[in-house]
Amino acid sequence: MREIVVFSGSAHRALAFGICERLGVPLSPVELTRFSNDCLQAQLQANCRQRDVYLVQPLVPPTQEHLMELLLMVDAARGASADKITAVIPYYAYARSDKKDASRLSIGGRLVADMLATAGVDRVITMTLHAPQVHAFFSVPVDHLTALGVLADHFLGQDLTNAVVVSPDFGNAKTATQFARLLGLPVAAGSKKRLADDRVVIDAIVGDVAGRRAIVLDDEIATGGSILELLDRLGDQGCVEAAVACTHGLFVGKAVERLRGHPMISEVVTTDTVPPPSVAADWPELRVLSVAGLLAEAVARVHAGESVASLFDDVDPTLGTPQPRLFD
Repeated sequence: MREIVVFSGSAHRALAFGICERLGVPLSPVELTRFSNDCLQAQLQANCRQRDVYLVQPLVPPTQEHLMELLLMVDAARGASADKITAVIPYYAYARSDKKDASRLSIGGRLVADMLATAGVDRVITMTLHAPQVHAFFSVPVDHLTALGVLADHFLGQDLTNAVVVSPDFGNAKTATQFARLLGLPVAAGSKKRLADDRVVIDAIVGDVAGRRAIVLDDEIATGGSILELLDRLGDQGCVEAAVACTHGLFVGKAVERLRGHPMISEVVTTDTVPPPSVAADWPELRVLSVAGLLAEAVARVHAGESVASLFDDVDPTLGTPQPRLFD
């Protein structure tokens, strides 16, 4: 079996180190150079010839910079005769650009997928896409992981008496329902209308939240606008407290200022698919759970030709092993 070689761009080396530690392999160095004309160059500092190469790079801000680093690393690995090249993209930012809902609008999710395939990627490992249909934009195999099990384990260690899982919108309600099943809780959802990237209106809550503790589940938190609007509506409906959970805690703009110390929030739980905010040490309500072990297990299974779907048999049936069907 070809040996594993893991490289990382500058987006999130701490996560790459965590993955390598669990795999028992070193994180191989990459030299990234910026020329006077602002062009980037990537040089892989370890032998790739006939190796199974994994490139760890979430597309976090500055997103375009990190995307270009990833493309250059893919090109370098292909030019170095790698046997297989897998892009490990825990956070695929362009998944938010998944449809043409206005005239003359670009679809970034598909374009970036095409760029990765053209550069030479043979497979993609990602986690919690903003829209599941983005999976179909790729012309190469995609292993779509979920952090629901990691998040659920955190809350299962707490007293969940009188708690309810709440989705900020109906689009996330299916995932919230699955999360509620793992916790054995009821589910509610907000009716949300987005006015701008950082402005939303939630005009109703579907479900019983009065007198309950809410566990708000979203796939990512950027500016925190949706969460604040939801908390206002939950408070109007008699909700007494809220824990906020997400897979991708970007916390850009005024998100930390908005969420830290909010009177209704007992804790904010996220994972390390993206780097934690610089003020994490001064935010006692923040809990960052590691998904390095889950990503490392996915890498090990891909390398060994084993099932990745079976990781989620007890977490999310839509991502788990297909079940046999009975026909008349």
